[in-house]
Amino acid sequence: MSFSSDEINFLVYRYLQESGFQHSAYTFGIESHISQSNINGALVPPAALISIIQKGLQYTEAEISLSEDGTERFSEGLSLIDAVMPDVVANRQQQAQQPQQQAVKVEKQEGNGELANIPSVKGEPVISGIPQPSEPMEADTSIEIPPEKAKTLKGHESEVFICAWNPTSDLLASGSGDSTARIWNLNDGASGTRENVLRHCIQKGGAEVPSNKDVTSLDWNCDGTLLATGSYDGYARIWKANGELVSQLQKHKGPIFALKWNKRGNYILSAGVDKTTIIWDAASGQCNQQFPFHSAPALDVDWQTNTSFASCSTDQCIHVCELGVDKPIKSFQGHTNEVNAIKWDPQGQLLASCSDDMTLKIWSMKQDTCVHDLQAHSKEIYTIKWSPTGPGTNNPNMNLLLASASFDSTVRLWDVERGSCIHTLTKHTEPVYSVAFSPDGKFLASGSFDKCVHIWSTQSGQLLHSYKGTGGIFEVCWNSRGDKVGASASDGSVFVLDLRK
Repeated sequence: MSFSSDEINFLVYRYLQESGFQHSAYTFGIESHISQSNINGALVPPAALISIIQKGLQYTEAEISLSEDGTERFSEGLSLIDAVMPDVVANRQQQAQQPQQQAVKVEKQEGNGELANIPSVKGEPVISGIPQPSEPMEADTSIEIPPEKAKTLKGHESEVFICAWNPTSDLLASGSGDSTARIWNLNDGASGTRENVLRHCIQKGGAEVPSNKDVTSLDWNCDGTLLATGSYDGYARIWKANGELVSQLQKHKGPIFALKWNKRGNYILSAGVDKTTIIWDAASGQCNQQFPFHSAPALDVDWQTNTSFASCSTDQCIHVCELGVDKPIKSFQGHTNEVNAIKWDPQGQLLASCSDDMTLKIWSMKQDTCVHDLQAHSKEIYTIKWSPTGPGTNNPNMNLLLASASFDSTVRLWDVERGSCIHTLTKHTEPVYSVAFSPDGKFLASGSFDKCVHIWSTQSGQLLHSYKGTGGIFEVCWNSRGDKVGASASDGSVFVLDLRK
């Protein structure tokens, strides 16, 4: 068995992706020409690089620990450093010949990087590059959601990055690295769980073939009749709720990272690696306007009104643009690293942004500098969400809150008016990728790579419910009634928690 350099590059690329280093993965993918290799990513299992390293370690360990006559002369779990430093192992073996003497372990030297610390894991599941302890979750049994209240939806063949509920019925859409999106019917009375598979195909040699590219984003229109998806293959697509393809939107050069319907449902907005954002006419599938204002990949977009929006980028800038205007109507600068996500508050007055610079910033169209610079997280902030509350919403008597999810394993809830953190939610033990408010704003769901979905009271900050899945959680979302939470995971599973009494 041998590896080509293309295959090694793909394994490293997938490891970076699975470990949450999305932008490093993107840069490495471009430089190593991943898209030009003919590797079918759907066939590469999660954590492939780690499992190959683990097996290599076990083989090396067996090789080192057997004498020429086949007898065992030394037995100790190897680290990765041991495997590449046989002279150190030989030195330890000599010491091990004195029966009572413990073998000396090679300490991880500072600066050796993450890989030097990979333990030799035997019999423990390894999900997305992170060895996972196999003991059950430590949680107050009264808050653990029982298995009969959780439904696991199996079908995806690769990690599931995103999920979103239909706004009018219990249809859950999910998007995966297997180049499909799926629509799962979880309405009461539906016979079993029916799924429609939305295969993302491209034309090759006059035939339709699977694109073998990740589905990166999806969004339902306001009345739940259409689903838009964005893919690494550079196409945006519009589908009916029954899974039928309506149109394919082609203008971006390279992967699409985000896309959103406007409230009216007549336009779709997308952001791509080609540094541009595009407003599409949903009815015709035509590009209305392309906005080339960023100097690096555009990572996220969010509508302010039906015709104006904000975009953010790895170039550290945020631009506010208007359909029909050929330059940004406002630009915000202040972040010192790439800006991962942006969100307008329910009124479209304040714009929140979060960044790899570990800060959250709040911006207003009335001024050039940020209204608040919120510094409390100790690692990158991956995403943010506003509560569906405050004046002019369905929940006018509740304070407007902002939730932030960070790689420091915490979620923070902010009172934006005062610019202060009111709750720090600390029960997760790995990076938190997703947060979502319930429709009434009283609860917050969070999903982390520790495989747990936690549900919190936004008022008290107390942990109310907890569920441990089988893979690292990329996304959590609430249905429109606020009684079900969907989650998508790195092991290809999608699951639904039924919170009805």
